[in-house]
Amino acid sequence: MTTSKKTAKKQTASKKSGSKGTLKRAKIRSPNKLTIRSYQVGFGDCFLLTFHYQHERRHVLIDFGSTGRPKDAPKDLMMQVAEKIREHCERKLDVIVATHRHQDHISGFATSDNPEKEATGDIIRSCSPKVVIMPWTEDPDAPTDARHATDVEGVGLVAFSKTLTEMQLVAASVAREEKHLRFGLNQKVSGQLAFLGQDNLKNLSAVKNLLAMGKAGRALFVRYQDEPLDLRDHLPGVKVTVLGPPDLTQSDKITSMRSKDAAQFWMLQAAAGQTPASNQGAQANQRNYLFQSAATFGNATPIPQHLTPPHTRWFIRRMNSLRGNQLLSLVRILDGVLNNTSVILLIEVGGKKLLFPGDAQIENWNFALSKPHVVEMLGDVDVYKVGHHGSRNANPISIWKGFKKKKSNKPSGDPLQTLMSTMADKHGGHSKDPKDPYTEVPRESLVEALKKESGNFFSTQMLDPDELYKEFNIELKGSSDD
Repeated sequence: MTTSKKTAKKQTASKKSGSKGTLKRAKIRSPNKLTIRSYQVGFGDCFLLTFHYQHERRHVLIDFGSTGRPKDAPKDLMMQVAEKIREHCERKLDVIVATHRHQDHISGFATSDNPEKEATGDIIRSCSPKVVIMPWTEDPDAPTDARHATDVEGVGLVAFSKTLTEMQLVAASVAREEKHLRFGLNQKVSGQLAFLGQDNLKNLSAVKNLLAMGKAGRALFVRYQDEPLDLRDHLPGVKVTVLGPPDLTQSDKITSMRSKDAAQFWMLQAAAGQTPASNQGAQANQRNYLFQSAATFGNATPIPQHLTPPHTRWFIRRMNSLRGNQLLSLVRILDGVLNNTSVILLIEVGGKKLLFPGDAQIENWNFALSKPHVVEMLGDVDVYKVGHHGSRNANPISIWKGFKKKKSNKPSGDPLQTLMSTMADKHGGHSKDPKDPYTEVPRESLVEALKKESGNFFSTQMLDPDELYKEFNIELKGSSDD
């Protein structure tokens, strides 16, 4: 055999070997186990999903925020959780999901202004996430009158993105004004104003950090789509489908929140009171009034009750009470609109389905639920992250009734696992009045149904004061990497 023939034969053998090697490397891998960690953040959400492959682990963080610590929790609770996340994810995050802009979902992503002091968001950023998933409304390159993110074809002039920002300016003014209205306000009304006003703030530091992490890696601003996200390089063998929110080219219902939907809400009767409808001009005037009053009286010191003239106290109390209830109606609408921008994820891996709906309310859900194939997909969910900390209007009964793996259906495999991150007496209040549209979170009737029908029900309220998290391990079917 001549040298040239030997060389040719060697090259041919090398190509065959390389081809096999390439096929081997390109072989689809699947995790053989999934670990879900639910962290104690008080009233908020924070879940870490760890996918175990034969030779490595991949990590997905879904939300990290809080608006209130449990009674006996340490003051540095969020810092402890951040450090625990960094430990659990081995200092590397493959995907971060920030479902929506509420403080109780993203405040943990906020960074420090002091370069010598590390904040929770700095710890998360040090884990160098490769992909950051946010709702389409957060796309910084979309114009303020956008109906969709910039990577979607189409045109429209519905100023929803701009409206969200203006709503949060209103929320900021409400949070400030609440401090001046405490004289004469019902304690529950005052507490709700303070909570909702703070929760609906822009959370600018957290948003900027999320966008920066997305820019450093890969940012996905998502809407409902039938095709799963392309995450093959980051989560091989894992199918992630976005079921919400729809953008405004798909549905404009996310721009409002229903006050009545007896077929879907967890209540005996829909709201007795209706929020007065107003045109855009009236809303703009109201918004401008709020801004002006906040700027004019923002630094004023309230006059203590005992220094006001006795004959005026009754009048002041009534006026403050009226103003407080008006603001509460307004800020509840803002709260619902932001919830309706929440990302809804269906994760399918190794024969299991996990549903993480953030705080999505019925207007967000409706678009997906109008599609029969989506309803069918949701029927055999194995793990359900309870929406909006157990509220009545974020857990549609049609979805709950459709879960085939509830205990009452006697599933052949493992029954439904439900996870809820919540804290009582923070959002809403208990009421025996069936006409009360803003009943407690978590909703008692919902919690009872979850406990009764779940194979394993977990709430962060079940954690001991010194427990930072609860871990759940799920065995998966499928091949591992060689």
